[in-house]
Amino acid sequence: MTVTEDTGNNESPETRQKLITGPGILLVWLYGVMVVGAVSRSIVQISTDFGKAPLAYSLSAVAGLVYGFITYSLVRGGSTARTAALVCCAAELVGVLGVGTWTLVEPSAFPDATVWSDFGMGYLFIPVILPVTAIFWLNRARRASAAR
Repeated sequence: MTVTEDTGNNESPETRQKLITGPGILLVWLYGVMVVGAVSRSIVQISTDFGKAPLAYSLSAVAGLVYGFITYSLVRGGSTARTAALVCCAAELVGVLGVGTWTLVEPSAFPDATVWSDFGMGYLFIPVILPVTAIFWLNRARRASAAR
């Protein structure tokens, strides 16, 4: 599906390839669910008991913001949004792997769990699977766009 409109950036008035076709719809849905989960979790934790685990609760808030930006980029479509989403997905994956490893190596650093603790085990490992899947999908969309 394409949209013919001026994107307001360096893409010119060319057609902007939507990224929410096929499996992209599922990615947007899953990222949307993760936005709601991470943001609501962090809001409750930060507002009720921030002193207990400030690092964990702040990381959950950051995760929610990252998920929100990726969701927006996927819906927006176009090459600039695709590049931004790829960068954020890579940063998300680094974050999940880093925090996941940190929580296993030094559990005392996290008195309470984050979204990315234990590689997202509390979220059925979706936080570690989602960026890998999104990176694959975004690269596939980039190749398809370049082939046109």
